[in-house]
Amino acid sequence: MRRVVIVVYDGFQLLDMTGPADVFGAAGLLCGEDGYRVEPAAVRAGSVRAHGGITVTAAHALADVRGPLDTLLVTGGWGTPAHLDDRELVGQIARLAGLARRVASVCTGAFLLAEAGLLDGRRATAHWGWLDRLADFGATPVSERVVTDGKIVTAAGASAGIDMALSLLAEARDVPTAQAAQLAIEYDPRPPFDAGSPATASAGLAERALSLIA
Repeated sequence: MRRVVIVVYDGFQLLDMTGPADVFGAAGLLCGEDGYRVEPAAVRAGSVRAHGGITVTAAHALADVRGPLDTLLVTGGWGTPAHLDDRELVGQIARLAGLARRVASVCTGAFLLAEAGLLDGRRATAHWGWLDRLADFGATPVSERVVTDGKIVTAAGASAGIDMALSLLAEARDVPTAQAAQLAIEYDPRPPFDAGSPATASAGLAERALSLIA
């Protein structure tokens, strides 16, 4: 069974965890004993409050996690800035990255990877409202949904985490398995509105959206 450890902390974005978890969960059903086991982990095991008030359970304390890992995935979200100076969290991410076949982040989780020294000189992406700040952390910002640089894979905003998980599944297994997982979770985005992009949205809409995450 391939282990996927997802790092969570108070204020993380729920979809950053649940999107990839659903992809790997579907893959686990498709692949049987050669599938995936998703393990949420935090600085301390137990309840972790996501942004929006929903509480999830971290199965493990990060310090108790041992390798090898298939994937270490770090979530992002509104709570990320408050944790960039958390030496225990950042130190455990750095340690576990050395035990993982690949390391991934969603949204502002990229900044925790950067604090752990994992993005120095690498191409990376993050939520559009934070993307340019990656340069201050030693990374090269790339405005794409999913960016792969060596064993490090970063995804932009929360929904991009699903794209990333499907890409990782295709890389590890094959495209038909990833397609089956995508179909199983009915991931076929058809938003009710065309909000545009950060470059094309009206100034007022972009400002209102940015006020939520900046």
